[in-house]
Amino acid sequence: MGSIGGVAVVLVGMAAMLVGMASAATYNVGEPGGAWDLTTNYTNWVAQKRFHPGDQIVFKYSAQRHDVVEVNKAGYDSCSTSTSIATHTTGNDVIPLTSTGTRYFICGFPGHCTTTGTGNMKIQIDVVQADSSSAPAPVATTTPPSPPSSAATSLKATAAAAVLLAALLIMA
Repeated sequence: MGSIGGVAVVLVGMAAMLVGMASAATYNVGEPGGAWDLTTNYTNWVAQKRFHPGDQIVFKYSAQRHDVVEVNKAGYDSCSTSTSIATHTTGNDVIPLTSTGTRYFICGFPGHCTTTGTGNMKIQIDVVQADSSSAPAPVATTTPPSPPSSAATSLKATAAAAVLLAALLIMA
């Protein structure tokens, strides 16, 4: 009986770790129906999301036509890359959101960021604690919210299965 109890404790611990990991999500910027491009409304897209430490955002785009430049608030407001923190150019850039705070991203191609040019390729990502009561409420829109990414859904399903398995082993 002692070895079964020890195995159960280990399984419960592993299940708890998986549940913690399951809370992280991957967001493809602009999806569904958009990407990092000149036509997606990023203000509407981001208003439907809650970002937490451990999440990641993915920018998918044509590397010949766009890039992703992380800037500070002044660079975001002025669409200037002179305050760049990091520049991404792969066309499939994964950005981990490791801590709370606000992150700013723009397209560095001329005319793509500014509202007076051909596009408005800029996005502000507010990363808040999962239990934060001070997080802003999402803005209501006529567009239904995006479904969770398949990676996040798959991880949550795996964690749920692990918890169920651990519970069954404990009861056995």
